[in-house]
Formats: sequence, structure tokens, C-alpha cells
Amino acid sequence: MSLVERFLAAVVSPDPGDLADCYAAQVVIEMPFAVPGLMPSRLETSREELRARFRAGTAVRRYTEVLNPRIHECADGTTVVLEYDVRGLMLATEEPFVLRFVMVMTLADGLIAHTRDYTDPIAGARALGRLPDLLAAVR
Repeated sequence: MSLVERFLAAVVSPDPGDLADCYAAQVVIEMPFAVPGLMPSRLETSREELRARFRAGTAVRRYTEVLNPRIHECADGTTVVLEYDVRGLMLATEEPFVLRFVMVMTLADGLIAHTRDYTDPIAGARALGRLPDLLAAVR
């Protein structure tokens, strides 16, 4: 199984550590569409910090299915563009949601070393119950 296939399986794994294990010990995550004040546009972090973030996320929502994955491997051999949707459920309300992602991954030594994550911040904030936070951040 390729790293990208492992990543997609880990997105819906009951153990959020599986997802963290796809990342390098130190990683850079850029989110060009992040809303200032709600999410950072660039995060330099460790695999263990990601593991904690992913575990915290499972307290409020659960991803249940990866839909429509498309993997585009670039000619340089280290860059992959990944498109996918995630179906999930908010645990407190049992409200279902679907989020769309495009990730540009840079791989090193078989792990994700850098990503640029493109997603709809409004859809994400709505799904996670943070739309009021998003609206306050853009005022």
C-alpha cells in the first residue's frame, strides 16, 4: 500500500495515531485559504503534536468515509496532489457532513514532510459548529 493509500485509510481510522504516523517527525502544513484568527495559514509542527490535534478532533467529530479519491503523482517523484471528500458525523448532534479537500503533499523518506491543504473554510466551520467564530474572525 502506498503512503497516499495509507493516508486515505488513516483518515477514517478509529485510531487518530494512524494518520499522524503518515507524517515526518517534523512537518510544515500550509493552509492558503485559512481564515486569520481562526486557523493559522502555516504550521510548523511535529508528528506528536499532530497526533494530539488529531486525537482532540475525534472528541467532536468522526470521519466515516473517504469519497472520490483522486491521486495525481507529479513528475518530480516527491510531490503528490490528492483530491478527496470526507463524510463525517458530529458526535454531539449526530449531524452528518461532507468536506472536500485538495492536498499538495511533498514526500520525503516515505512520509509526508510538507502539505498545502486547500479546503473550503466556510464548509469546515459550518460542519464543526464554528461558523460564528469564522464570521467574527473576518469582521
